[in-house]
This record gives sequence, C-alpha cells and structure tokens, in this order.
Amino acid sequence: MKAAVVPSVKGRWEVREIPKPEPGPNQVLIRIRASGLCFTDVHISEGAIPTQFPRTLGHEPVGEIVGLGPGVSNRRLGDRVGVPWVQGSCGRCEWCLRGKPMFCAEQIGTGVATQGSHAEFMVAYAAATMLLPEGLSYEQAAPIFCAGYTVYSGFRLARPQPHERVAVVGIGGLGHLGLQYAKATGFETIAVSRSADKEKLVRSLGADEVVKDGGALQKAGGADVILATSNSYAAVGDALQGLRPDGRLVLMGYDSKPLQVPGSLMFIRGSILGSSQNHPEHLYEALDLAAKGRVKVMAEMYSLDEIGRAYERVAEGKVRFRAVITP
Repeated sequence: MKAAVVPSVKGRWEVREIPKPEPGPNQVLIRIRASGLCFTDVHISEGAIPTQFPRTLGHEPVGEIVGLGPGVSNRRLGDRVGVPWVQGSCGRCEWCLRGKPMFCAEQIGTGVATQGSHAEFMVAYAAATMLLPEGLSYEQAAPIFCAGYTVYSGFRLARPQPHERVAVVGIGGLGHLGLQYAKATGFETIAVSRSADKEKLVRSLGADEVVKDGGALQKAGGADVILATSNSYAAVGDALQGLRPDGRLVLMGYDSKPLQVPGSLMFIRGSILGSSQNHPEHLYEALDLAAKGRVKVMAEMYSLDEIGRAYERVAEGKVRFRAVITP
C-alpha cells in the first residue's frame, strides 16, 4: 500500500510502498477515505511531541472497515468509522479507573504510539472507533476527529449558560469551527481577529460581532466564555480584557511562550481552563451537528501524492482552514 513516511525528526515526508497492516486482537483494518493533516503533525514531525521514526503520521482518519481482528464484536465489515487521538490506555492507573483515560501516562495516541492515517490503510482498536452519522461525507468528517472534537469539547467544558456570550480568539482551523458550534447551539458569538480580510467570512460562519482585540471585546460588552484557539498566547492574554465576571477562558491552542494573566482576573472571579478532547459524547455531538449541516468544515483537498505540498502549506499557516488527504 501507499503511505506517507516521515523518516526522521525534521525529515522530508516521502510517499512509499509499504506492507499493508493486519489487524491484531480487538483491532480493525480501515481503508482510509480521508485523513486530516493537522498542525499537530507538524509538531510531531519537528520533534516537539516525542515519538519513534520512521513513522506514518495522521490522527484525523475516517474510512470503512475492511478487516476484523480476533475478538471484535462491536464493529462490522463495511462500517463507516473514524478514530480520535486516544485509542486506548493502561486501564489500571488512577485516571483510567476514574474514567479519564485522556490523562493516562501510557495512552495510545493515533499516529504517535501507532502508525497513522496518511496511508491507504490503517489499523485501530475497535473500541476507539466512532461510527459516522448518515449523510456526513468522509471529507467533512475527518477534521472533526481532532479539530472539531477539540474545539467543541472545550466549548462543552466551559458549560455556557443561556444568555451568555461566546467569543472565539483565532479564526483558523479550530476557530472557524468554534464559531459555528457556538452559533449552532444558540449562543451570541463574537470573533476576535486582527485579519480585516476575514470579517465577511467570519460573519458568514455565524459571528454576530467581529472585534480586533481584547479592548474592543470589552467595549462590545465582553464575553462569558472565550474559546482560545489561537497559537499566540499574546493574543489570548490580550483577550482576557474582555472576560466578563465569572467568565471562563478555555485554552485549546498551544504556544511555547508563557501566557500572561492579569491580576484583575481575581476581582472578576475568572477561570482559565485547559482542554483538548474530553469525552466521547462530545465527539458524537460534534459529528451530529456537522451531519445536520449546521457546521461545515472549510478544507483544502489533496491526494496522497501531494502530501508534501499539503504539509508545507499547513506548516507555513497558509491553509484555509484544514487540509484533508484523500488516499
């Protein structure tokens, strides 16, 4: 089969012919129909997230099950499925026993502890797979398994209440979905973006208001929930000016630089939450909203042979807003 192989840290991605994998106990073989190329793939490729090379990356996989390993009873041949970041965990540590496997130190991460989805076929643990809703295309489904899941899960973690306002900082791969999820669930939404050329687009995605920074957010009345999807903590820290009393800021983007938190956060009883992917229920809901047409992924499509160009565009921040590989 064809697969994109990263030979070493900071190595050039190569499309190679490699043996097709076989599913082991409790695993399924998936024919990949679409695979999202996430900026996390860049972090892994550059060595910021440790793994062993050579490796096929990719952790936004969707496709159809074409093989069943021993012991699989909850999936069938022909099922349309996707696989999230965490496929499994040790099952024995405190966090696993408390039903929080995302904190397990021995978790099995798709494309990190396993071979990933930038290939024609991939194996995955059956228990980790999620059935795709009827009517949702593979191309739309793939980015939901990381980008959509991440932003919607953080939104749900903030527990927005009726009449509260939601702001999204950073209108990119995560942010353009965050706006749509907030609007689709009935909330007034505000986009915080310095890109004036995006205003018409972000309003079409559901933003009721568009402001350029935290000061403007404050003047516009502020927000009870701020979804921080930006990779710039300078922009995130600035947005805290617009956090309302008892407000919650949810960090979902990553920056190696520290986040500057103003002391005034104490007086408004503000909270800062970190979030990645929290509960399978959140993934189910994120997919369901997309299947109903209330959320739409904006993506650029590439063949597997074009993955080198796709990677470069993602690494340079030129993709609007997700890149999807169709093997």
